[in-house]
Amino acid sequence: MLSPRNTMTHQDTDRSAQYFHPYRDVDIHKNRLPHWSQGTVSVFITWRLSDSLPATKLSQWEAERRAWLRQFPYPWDEATEHAYHERFSRQMEDWLDKGYGSCMLRDHECSAMVGSALRHFDGHRYQLQDFVVMPNHVHVLVRPMQDYRLQDVIRSWKGYSARCINQHAGRKGSLWQNDYWDRLIRNRHHEWHIRKYIQNNPQKAGLKTGDYLLGP
Repeated sequence: MLSPRNTMTHQDTDRSAQYFHPYRDVDIHKNRLPHWSQGTVSVFITWRLSDSLPATKLSQWEAERRAWLRQFPYPWDEATEHAYHERFSRQMEDWLDKGYGSCMLRDHECSAMVGSALRHFDGHRYQLQDFVVMPNHVHVLVRPMQDYRLQDVIRSWKGYSARCINQHAGRKGSLWQNDYWDRLIRNRHHEWHIRKYIQNNPQKAGLKTGDYLLGP
């Protein structure tokens, strides 16, 4: 049973560097989605297969999100961030859990390739805290190490796993969505809820053993 007292998987006495600090500098870069990072602060990351959402649903979601962001521009306080994720992240996660698209990651060999990519530099470039490979998307809780940019780490995960899976499946072309979603971890309680969500996601989606991969 997961409890707030045992959420750390690596020894670390520097708690202040693990969680988001509202008065410290934040690195913000943007692809299709804005991404926040703050040194070695833990981050919850989600990305999906390129065919995992119907175009009509994605267009609707993006239009509503753009309208909401015009009303509530960055930077956000904690309450506004919570409202955003309740409205938009939850909707996206519910759609992904319905299992749209090819769901190639249901194949055990494909999910194992993603797991191998995630574990490869664990302890060297980042601390891998929790992950789940679902049939059409991936959730990761990770803490980057100093001098390693999170966007570079994610690019290497996606690039390596895409090459392996495409070769295994005898396919070509884009495997993953171009972007990803991320969320900085604010405190120990927030971390506990994210880890609980990751571990319970297969059950929430109604998956049976063998349809997913839990890590580390």
